[in-house]
Amino acid sequence: MSTPPDRHARAMLPIPDRPPPGLTTYDAKDPETAYPPIEPLLPPPGAPNVLIVLLDDVGFGASSAFGGPCRTPTAERMAAGGLRYNRFHTTALCAPTRQAMLTGRNHHSVGMGSITETATSAPGNSSLRPNTKAPLPMTLKLNGYSTAQFGKCHEVPVWQTSPLGPFDAWPSGGGGFETFYGFIGGENNQWEPALYDGTTAVEPPATPEEGYHLTEDLADRAVGWIRQQKALMPDRPFFVYFAPGATHAPHHVPKDWADRYAGEFDEGWDVQRERTFARQKEMGVIPPDAELTTRHAEIPAWDEMPDELTPVLARQMEVYAGFLEHTDHQVGRVIDAIEDLGILDDTIIYYIIGDNGASAEGTVNGAFNEMANFNGMAALETPEFLIARIDDFGSPDSYNHYAVGWAWAMDTPFQWTKQVASHWGGTRNGTIVHWPRGIEERGGLRSQFTHVIDVAPTILEAAGLPEPTMVNGVLQSPIEGTSMLYSFNDAAAPERHDLQYFEMFGNRGIYHRGWSAVTKHRTPWVMVGGELPAFDADVWELYDGAADYSQATDLSAEMPERLAHLQRLWLIEATKYNVLPLDDRTAERIEASMAGRPTLIRGDSQLFFPGMGRLSENSVVSIKNRSFSVTAEVEVPVGGADGVIIAQGGRFGGWAVYARDGHAKFVYNVLGVQEFATVADVAIPRGTHQVRVEFAYDGGGLAKGGDVTIYHDGEPVGAGRVERTQPMVFSADETTDIGYESGTTVTPDYSATSSRFTGRINWVQLDVGVADDDHLIDPEERLRVAMARQ
Repeated sequence: MSTPPDRHARAMLPIPDRPPPGLTTYDAKDPETAYPPIEPLLPPPGAPNVLIVLLDDVGFGASSAFGGPCRTPTAERMAAGGLRYNRFHTTALCAPTRQAMLTGRNHHSVGMGSITETATSAPGNSSLRPNTKAPLPMTLKLNGYSTAQFGKCHEVPVWQTSPLGPFDAWPSGGGGFETFYGFIGGENNQWEPALYDGTTAVEPPATPEEGYHLTEDLADRAVGWIRQQKALMPDRPFFVYFAPGATHAPHHVPKDWADRYAGEFDEGWDVQRERTFARQKEMGVIPPDAELTTRHAEIPAWDEMPDELTPVLARQMEVYAGFLEHTDHQVGRVIDAIEDLGILDDTIIYYIIGDNGASAEGTVNGAFNEMANFNGMAALETPEFLIARIDDFGSPDSYNHYAVGWAWAMDTPFQWTKQVASHWGGTRNGTIVHWPRGIEERGGLRSQFTHVIDVAPTILEAAGLPEPTMVNGVLQSPIEGTSMLYSFNDAAAPERHDLQYFEMFGNRGIYHRGWSAVTKHRTPWVMVGGELPAFDADVWELYDGAADYSQATDLSAEMPERLAHLQRLWLIEATKYNVLPLDDRTAERIEASMAGRPTLIRGDSQLFFPGMGRLSENSVVSIKNRSFSVTAEVEVPVGGADGVIIAQGGRFGGWAVYARDGHAKFVYNVLGVQEFATVADVAIPRGTHQVRVEFAYDGGGLAKGGDVTIYHDGEPVGAGRVERTQPMVFSADETTDIGYESGTTVTPDYSATSSRFTGRINWVQLDVGVADDDHLIDPEERLRVAMARQ
């Protein structure tokens, strides 16, 4: 039986309503009254369900499906029933990879040359997706798909991440997803995450003590949504994007999963690379003539590490391996739900094992709290400190990351790691495609060059949908990726994606018809300080991909003309896709005014009201590296008050002003390593009063200490000292709350459930760098602050 022609003009979205002309009768009872039945919009017949699984920070050599030591039976099962792609590439960093995948365009084309937190005003780095490049979920939704995302969204510009948006870049705002449950940002605490349901902040449904884990929660939500979607709309295909945020740091996993790997990494990362390389050849996931690349001098050998530290280093890898296996298990639960519904054959599954190479952001020794390195304070975590915390890695008390050497080992057989867009260690990720109805071969290997921007055009072709020329009234620019569908049933098909540039933080490369030219500009784990060469002083390397799968033999000296040709080609592609100007700045890009991006918060003062919460660091005036004051007008009941007045950050770094046993208290928590507390000598009196904390910064550079004074109604009632502060960031996921504290708490003096202020808060004002001789805030001053924000 032939399929009726598709009557929809799908190149323009939303599809225009075109009522057919015909007889209009005067009386509905007239026998000639007739109208075609109302039909819900559906994609063309045969359009498959789609599940895209995108893991985080997993190197090519980590998963057992590609020869690695971390057991991933779900990935192996999908590979056995589908295809492995061993030349699939990402952008070398999370947010750029995700925006590129969701749009089918290069990351600089959609403004995501870096992560959102380092956006600039340059078009290629603005973090703003042009409306001429609509995302795939929007196209699918407007063609009749049900769409849902579960997990990580790191594509929202930082000045749009407050509870008031705007929500154009949020998944369920302008992103095309009808349902979103997950988090906004680069990473999250797996035990106590900051979550959103749509655009509304929500608390996790359980606590770590009750067995909560974020990846399990996301799988629960995805399974429930898929079952409901098929129960209510069995004829409508779905598009599900499952992006758990694992295995990005912090590496949080139940202890029994980590303990499965006890002793397996005691011989270190050099030995592990040799083992993985041998297994990869045995499995055939790399060519038989591939070479194992050598270790660079910047990466220490296992034998160079202090003997007393190696048990901690081995435990870091045990925890990571357990985390990856646990994540794969949750992916398996989602796939099992699809199979139980009898629709696995009609579902195209992309299992992309990593949005970039393994992360080397955990320092040479690894980290118990990765924020130490992001603040340039890794030295606080001494070997003695790490050894003392060995049993806590992966637990709710940790915010951990493994050492650089493990990242290098997890990228076997390639050079380098995440952030290094020049070499395959940063950009080559094992990928599996499973679609029984569309792929004839089971367990096949595909070695055509492919890239994450190829996913969107593949899905459109598989669904029989045209690339839209108009979306929501805006003319669309062409998709820049190439459909991979041609390779599904032809292992020998010539590759169609034969030209691709790479760039991240000045690390850059170009691939063209088998050849690659690359140059590494900066080292990922050197986040503060370090000398960078001029871009023109970078040394380029040349590799023949046809004969050298792993980029092991540099041919630049033998073939300078070919290298020069590829360098020029990189420059042409960079110009075409908004890569220029190159930008390797660090501190300047974190500071919004220097980077040239908008800020939600302007000026030196900010006014808060009770109930405000889940405010990201970019939604609050920064107190770092300067003097500040916090003033709150509170009403204290008979018997005194307890609880949080204002708190920023959490267990792994932050500060709070609160009442304990009726006394005002200020705590500054440095990276969960040191805590400095100041307590008022007397309790806050009953009635309405101003409680004020002033912090006088020592000055003379970053991360210095300062003196603390607590006031009641302008009168000093307590004094203390903070010896050091955090200069750059408190947290990637913790927030600022007024009248309570969500997530983890800055101090163990209270819990999230007991943190609510038992009196009444009328307002809280935060001032930076402003002297106030009477240590009070009058109504006119509050009004001035409020009006200054208009």
